Amino acid sequence: MPYIPLIRKECTMIPHVTLKNGVFMPQFGLGVFQTPPAETEAAVSEALRLGYPLIDTAAVYGNEREVGQAIKAAGLPRDQVFIETKIWINDFGYDETLHSFAKSAANWGWSRLRCTPISSSATFKASTPPTAS
Repeated sequence: MPYIPLIRKECTMIPHVTLKNGVFMPQFGLGVFQTPPAETEAAVSEALRLGYPLIDTAAVYGNEREVGQAIKAAGLPRDQVFIETKIWINDFGYDETLHSFAKSAANWGWSRLRCTPISSSATFKASTPPTAS
């Protein structure tokens, strides 16, 4: 996956980490934990407008649909937005995890996902993203 371009030139120095598979992941973004669904779409829209390409969500937050609506309204290519979600403990296991991802994708209004599994035990190496042109 190529470097995730930044949306605004003022935000060209959002640090990234390189995951083991070579994917660049932004270190800063917007978390929507405890954001009421009625406020989520506006918050995500503003974060994307300001150049924060990472949105941290989870099905259990109850606002994934609004996250998807804001991303769609922003009109950004999907490879410019990094979405981080969590698997609920009841969804652990191979088939259960795939089903959980499919439910999240449906909530976001997407028919498919490109997934990069990340866990708290994942190892990262510091990186400097290429400069945006």
